[in-house]
Amino acid sequence: MRRLAGPWRDRAPPRAGIIAAAALLASCAVGPDYRRPAAQVPPDWQPRPVWQQAVPGDAALKGEWWQLFRDPQLDDLVRRALAGNQTLLIAATRLQQARAQLTISEAALYPQLDLDAAAARAKTSSNRPLSNYTVPNAATVQNDFKLNPAVSYEADLFGAVRRDVEAARATAGQAQADFENARLILVAELLSDYFTLRELDAEIDVVRQSIDAQRRALELISTRHEMGFATGLDLAEQQALLEASSSQLELLKNQRAQSEHAIATLVAVPAPSFTLQPAVAAMTVPVLPVGLPSDLLQRRPDVASAERAMAAANARIGVARAAYFPMIELLSVGGWESNMLATLLNAPSRFWSLGASAAQTVFDAGRTRANVRIATAGYEAAVAGYRQTVLTAMEEVENGITGLAALSRAGELADASVHSAQHAYDIANERYSGGVDTFLDVFTTQQTLLSDQRAAVQIRGQQVLTAVYLVKALGGGWEGMAARGG
Repeated sequence: MRRLAGPWRDRAPPRAGIIAAAALLASCAVGPDYRRPAAQVPPDWQPRPVWQQAVPGDAALKGEWWQLFRDPQLDDLVRRALAGNQTLLIAATRLQQARAQLTISEAALYPQLDLDAAAARAKTSSNRPLSNYTVPNAATVQNDFKLNPAVSYEADLFGAVRRDVEAARATAGQAQADFENARLILVAELLSDYFTLRELDAEIDVVRQSIDAQRRALELISTRHEMGFATGLDLAEQQALLEASSSQLELLKNQRAQSEHAIATLVAVPAPSFTLQPAVAAMTVPVLPVGLPSDLLQRRPDVASAERAMAAANARIGVARAAYFPMIELLSVGGWESNMLATLLNAPSRFWSLGASAAQTVFDAGRTRANVRIATAGYEAAVAGYRQTVLTAMEEVENGITGLAALSRAGELADASVHSAQHAYDIANERYSGGVDTFLDVFTTQQTLLSDQRAAVQIRGQQVLTAVYLVKALGGGWEGMAARGG
């Protein structure tokens, strides 16, 4: 490093000149100015979601998007999760750290004021080495009182500090978006577990009703078997069907318990202390305003996070390039020094100095050049990450749109299948009771009816889960930090 310094002690410090010089030195910044790179965004979704057209503007997704599903118990669970979830707390603390780091970076834009106060009493040795052969040393005992403020300022001539602030500000924005994304993921996961549990409640109800019907059928067959109108095979088949349905019921109960435990963890409650009472209610898919693909650049926090990461990486290129240029520091020191406390603040006790220093790297074996290459590569990686995030967002929304369309058609077919299976079971049961057909037809139609009923319930559950997935893919209505193009 080469350092030049120059103190002046013969006149009062020109404070106005310092301010003007600082403003002049901070007038430029090396490195590329940030411009958001373009991402490939189609004009519309395919297939176009006709089920969301003609939605008024006030029905757009809002921050509390889970209220679209109109479930008070779900609203309460979301509130508890947002208040106590530990993963969300981690994201919140990281946001606090990023904001604090921004404050640290911004502090470098301003002069630093230090105040030094000292008091000492010392004795010098009379046997110390002579400073002048003609003057003998003498031992002295004296006080030294000192009070001096100092002002230092790194002149940001080439913008290293400002680029660092730019990077810190973008990183803070990224942390904000990451927090919102963690919040979105938490709520979506909670809704997914909750509606999975409610779908299992409905499926358990279907299986229980089927088991009740199968028990009644078993009693009927047992009576007919005792009377000689039913075979042992009929009795065994019905008994086997009842036991199989009971086994399925136990598996469904276990799946429900796992969903309940997952919800407990999300709302920060120990799993053994948490219960949700079973409830069978109609699950409906709310109308979702999808908007245009370009809206995702503002509505998804993960896209905003990736965009802010690009801005931070771009600013770091400027920080790295600034190392090619000298660092200039201005220093002003003044104060009072006296050997007596009573005269410390007298005019003769006053001292001051004003100076500047410049440091320039002459040779670093390519380290600065390598740092620039590292920063540039980091920016290119951030650009690729941003574009990949946008592509993933498009994929997720497309999956949600096509999934809801397919499940809507499948739900209609499943309801029709349940109706037909019920009708076939009623006919087969009547014909068997009348002695027209064998029990095999009843047995077959029972199995078909139960299978179709469960499939219909599962499809309705999948519709709601896909709606949750689509809202999450749309960003949950978050529009708090539009991606900025610099």
